[in-house]
Amino acid sequence: MCLAVPSRIVEIDNLLAVVDVYGARKEISLLLMPEETRIGDYVLVHAGFAIQKVDEDAAQDALNLIREIAEAMEQEELKR
Repeated sequence: MCLAVPSRIVEIDNLLAVVDVYGARKEISLLLMPEETRIGDYVLVHAGFAIQKVDEDAAQDALNLIREIAEAMEQEELKR
């Protein structure tokens, strides 16, 4: 199973970009993007490549869900 994480573009240099997810930054490729991207856009990132632009509300919903799952898993681990 694969997971593409919504990430906000904070820097762009040709076909490379830096994205931010929860304060963690990573350099990714824009080579596979079918449309133009700008700083501030949210993209789905898989295996180091932006693969699709996503609406900010949808990105925030997905990130909130990921955070909730991580917190629930952490709480479960603390119970053990």
